[in-house]
Amino acid sequence: MHQHIALITYLVRDYDEAVTWFQAALGFKLFENTNMGGGKRWVIVGPDTDRGARFMLAKAADEVQASQISNAAGGRVAYFLHTDDFSRDEKIMKANGVRFLEAPRHESYGTVAVFEDLYGNKWDLLQPTN
Repeated sequence: MHQHIALITYLVRDYDEAVTWFQAALGFKLFENTNMGGGKRWVIVGPDTDRGARFMLAKAADEVQASQISNAAGGRVAYFLHTDDFSRDEKIMKANGVRFLEAPRHESYGTVAVFEDLYGNKWDLLQPTN
């Protein structure tokens, strides 16, 4: 049996705000943006590649969901963005307003630094060693 994770729900305040941030800050591609009626949309973003999962942007439907927008992993790093050129991507991301929380560090598994997304969720930008 062949399986893979295709989509990960990513809670947002506003679809367009999130799409704009992902495209401008991270260079993500908008794969789909379909109106589902009733204020819902099927919005898929992710790196322009066939590898890995993509985000299905989901607009918070109530106060409980809205309270979790900036708490994807309870304050821990929630997402891991792999790159083949850490220096290039860090420079581009900083130029696009991405806030890094630390200087790059070299670990046994690769070069890594934590950054925040538009809602304050933590991410690792990671260039694996292999």
